[in-house]
Amino acid sequence: MYDEQALAVIREVQKAVTGKDDCIRKAFAAILAGGHILIEDVPGVGKTTLALAFSRAMDLDNHRVQFTPDVMPADILGFSMYQKTTGQFVYHPGTIMCNLFLADEINRTSPKTQSALLEVMEEGVVTVDGIGREVPKPFIVMATQNPKGSAGTQLLPESQLDRFMICMSMGYPDLKAEVEIARGKSLRFQAKQVQRVLTAAQLLQMQSYVEEIFMHESIYKYIVKLMSATRENPYIDLGISPRGTIACVRMVKAWAFLQNRNYCVPEDVEDVFFDVTKHRIVLNTKARVSRVPVENVLSGILSEIRQPTSYMEKAGSRA
Repeated sequence: MYDEQALAVIREVQKAVTGKDDCIRKAFAAILAGGHILIEDVPGVGKTTLALAFSRAMDLDNHRVQFTPDVMPADILGFSMYQKTTGQFVYHPGTIMCNLFLADEINRTSPKTQSALLEVMEEGVVTVDGIGREVPKPFIVMATQNPKGSAGTQLLPESQLDRFMICMSMGYPDLKAEVEIARGKSLRFQAKQVQRVLTAAQLLQMQSYVEEIFMHESIYKYIVKLMSATRENPYIDLGISPRGTIACVRMVKAWAFLQNRNYCVPEDVEDVFFDVTKHRIVLNTKARVSRVPVENVLSGILSEIRQPTSYMEKAGSRA
């Protein structure tokens, strides 16, 4: 049942986002794993359309904020206003009170606003005037930032980058996909063609199922060895934290689910390793002077750590 629902969601999103099947699957895996998504890319490649398509396919309440330096924490979290008729302060919800929150160009707002978003992403709670209010469930943040042009931007601190389960880039469409886009309707019109095939309640059930996907002890150890290697690598100044290890485990389980399996294999770890880790590590001076890209460092770690050969594969497809 769940595999058919997942496939239906992917098919609906593909109506709006052409030629980016891998990005769609990676984003959906992060959603199933209960994580948040950071998309680093140039404008106009369909980042907003991707978020809108997922919200329509899964019937999620979504809000979008275009981050600028004058966006205040109260715009995100909400505020309390005195009501004269009742003599009490009444809470007015901010834009974060939704299922899917799109933070467009998150690096263009102030650190104070970024920190306000940080708490909600980690705790799932909005705190205004000392009162905590839980955000709706499911709750997903999809944030974008433009890697080109740093004028007027505030780099996200490592602590906040660590809150994103994956970081990915959509890139420009290939020739065939862009011809289809040029021949067809606008991206916004394509997103409107997406039909609801899943409810928020069903998504929560699917997330619970994904959490129970079987992972053998040897694969747990494989993931931990990979993460530990980032802390000892001569080119890395800041390695992966235990939070990153947990994110990798959850992402691997979700990726196995999307491969129509109820168990994980080492190849699942390889498939998501870059997306989970590349935004979490900080290269040192040696790497920068030698101009060693982060992808090369991570590839070296993957090649150094041997894959487990003894792991339990549960036969049969998912129920």
